[in-house]
Amino acid sequence: MSLESRIDPAPERTPGSRAGLRAPRLPGAGRPRWSAVVVVIAVAVSVPVVSVLVAALGAGRPALPGDLAEMLVTTVLLLAAVGVGTAVLGVGLAWLVTAYDFPGRRLFSWLLVLPLAMPAYVLGFLFLSTFGPAGGPARLSRAVFGDSRVVELLSGALGAPVVLTLTLYPYVYLLARASFRGQGQATWDAARMLGASPWRAFRQVLLPLARPALAGGLAVVMMETLTDFATVQYFGVRTVSVGVYLTWKGTFDFASAAQLSVLVLAFAVMVLTVERILRGGARYDSRGGHRPPAAPHLLTGARRWWAFAAAGSVLATGFLLPVAQLLWWAVTATLADSSALSTGRFATNLTNSAVMAGLAAFACVTLALLLTHGVRMTGGRLARGAAQLTTFGYAVPGAVIGIGVLVAFAALDGWLEALGVPGGTGLVVTGSVLGILASYVVRFLAPAYQAVDASFTTISPSVTNSAFSLGASPMRVLRRVHLPLSRSGIAVALVLVAVDAVKELPLVLLLRPFGFTTVSVWVYELANENFWEQAALPALLIVGLAIVPVWFLVRQVRLAEPHKQVTS
Repeated sequence: MSLESRIDPAPERTPGSRAGLRAPRLPGAGRPRWSAVVVVIAVAVSVPVVSVLVAALGAGRPALPGDLAEMLVTTVLLLAAVGVGTAVLGVGLAWLVTAYDFPGRRLFSWLLVLPLAMPAYVLGFLFLSTFGPAGGPARLSRAVFGDSRVVELLSGALGAPVVLTLTLYPYVYLLARASFRGQGQATWDAARMLGASPWRAFRQVLLPLARPALAGGLAVVMMETLTDFATVQYFGVRTVSVGVYLTWKGTFDFASAAQLSVLVLAFAVMVLTVERILRGGARYDSRGGHRPPAAPHLLTGARRWWAFAAAGSVLATGFLLPVAQLLWWAVTATLADSSALSTGRFATNLTNSAVMAGLAAFACVTLALLLTHGVRMTGGRLARGAAQLTTFGYAVPGAVIGIGVLVAFAALDGWLEALGVPGGTGLVVTGSVLGILASYVVRFLAPAYQAVDASFTTISPSVTNSAFSLGASPMRVLRRVHLPLSRSGIAVALVLVAVDAVKELPLVLLLRPFGFTTVSVWVYELANENFWEQAALPALLIVGLAIVPVWFLVRQVRLAEPHKQVTS
């Protein structure tokens, strides 16, 4: 589920094209070999989810956790709390920076995206250390009021939805802001001329028009919440995803873990269904993006500083203060033990993360190139549909992908053993990191494919036709024409997949071989043992890398906006 496609889902039309006319077919279109390549990749990516369903259906009645009903209720409540929180925060901030002019508005308009670079499991242990019984706010509350229970709620069950809201609201914020700007001055003026107050115009006109964007943003938020289990574990919240992880790591029971994974998948389907209902058949009007944005209303007096404080407090809580705390801890820990950076563990964990990120990026981009080139070579519905099927892994919770890879590779181990391959069961899954790499491909092929496909759309079919008319084979066209012309999209895809792989935690925890640790797992383990100062440096590394794709996203949004701002 791509954020960029949500911002502007309407495809661009080449000059002179007509709606309803197909793109011109390339010479030799319909090559069955390239159709087969696309279909094989799609089938391979689908295997983990299909494996979960098959294992769950054929498992009989395995022993499920006794608190399954409680986990289901907890999951629903967490999804509802995070959904409401991100909707209020994302829509409110988007409307604030779009409709009103106050000090720092232009700066806040893109700085408010930065919390997206803060992984929830990093902000989670910062909340625990800050609002726990030994934290400064709790001590101050006890000194002033004689009780710190209200403050300590943020280090308990209430902390999980707060942390997830602060790290996920930018998904809703970006899409809501793009929608509000796209509606333009004319929509606002029409509502005001009909006698609507500013609040009524926003509530009854602009907000309903933004419903498709808000539904898309909330769907992404729900999926990320459903996938998370490190953050909720910090705060003692037991969701279905946590149950999958504990069942597998505690009992290694494939059947029970698979059935719990099906429940997680059912939640994902429910989220997507709710998104469609919220959309209500609405769709974007691509012509709205060419209208001038509505002129922001200039706030005066104390209201301008209240607006500044509202935006600033969210940015500070979700990004600035956590980064400052991590920097302080990192410096303190390094000064206390100057050999910390030279330890073999730091170098090993960093190398593991770098190698896995590099392999995942290379694999995903290679498959994305084959998919995109294959679709262009064939031009058939089968290839296009199969290529779109490969992007579904981004919308499937990580727990489902992890268990699916385990089930599929366990079957592969059995086949290898039956064929007489030495090593026995566990050769593929526990004997190497191949399982982690496979799960990365299923999970992150979507952003790689969308980035490469977006770059391919800028290549005119006439360029490909010219290469074919000179006798070039499809592989030579890919190597000598499509690959050089899509270098920018390939670079973006490599960066996006690599950074996502470095941040990824649930899949590594589920699938890692014994003794294999990445930077994200290291942060999780140190935070679980309350070694917060030691976790600061690797956490800063993850945040620093995560800023890169956020910068790409902000740059894309800013370039898509008019250069001249309309002010009152």
